[in-house]
Amino acid sequence: MRSSGDGTAMGGPYPLHSSTAGHSPQRPMAVQGSVQGSGDATSGQSEQEQIGYRGPTACAAAGITYRQLDYWARTGLVEPSVRSAGGSGTQRLYSFRDVVVLKIVKRFLDTGVSLQNIRTTVQHLRDGGFTDLERMTLMSDGATVYECTSPDEVHDLLQGGQGVFGIAVGVVWRDVEAALSQLHGERIDTGETLLRQNPADELARRRNRAV
Repeated sequence: MRSSGDGTAMGGPYPLHSSTAGHSPQRPMAVQGSVQGSGDATSGQSEQEQIGYRGPTACAAAGITYRQLDYWARTGLVEPSVRSAGGSGTQRLYSFRDVVVLKIVKRFLDTGVSLQNIRTTVQHLRDGGFTDLERMTLMSDGATVYECTSPDEVHDLLQGGQGVFGIAVGVVWRDVEAALSQLHGERIDTGETLLRQNPADELARRRNRAV
């Protein structure tokens, strides 16, 4: 288990970020046990990586406002990895993994984790290339964010006597996947717009036909 933020740890947990000079975060490790990736998830990643999502779509899937999205992009918290806003008429384009990170940030903000610690956590994930996200468990006691690499470490945190909030990133991954499957995307290589059938749109069409 590694931690980010201003917390320090003794014994089992190892800090991935602190004020100690010369320390650099290590690459994230996959969580063993309760949160496991599947072969299907891995095989689907190549298709996911070929699709980008514009700002409004990323907001809808992550559950954030466009103002939050814009602020996080301008301050470097979560920047679009496919295409930045490069001038008039150019729209940001977010990858699937970007949207997952946006939703993780939203979850941590909702539980009161400081923006400084969230920035450190996102930087740690970025240093690892945002790999193995769907296999991670991230937990926070409010002051520190921990990346747990085994069920025993999750148990140790829960036994610490403090309130701990956990994010099974695999669950966030699937939530984002389900949301984006109903929203429009854009092929990165050709710019072709991928129109998905939104259930809300279909319901509206049925109501119009009934009138």
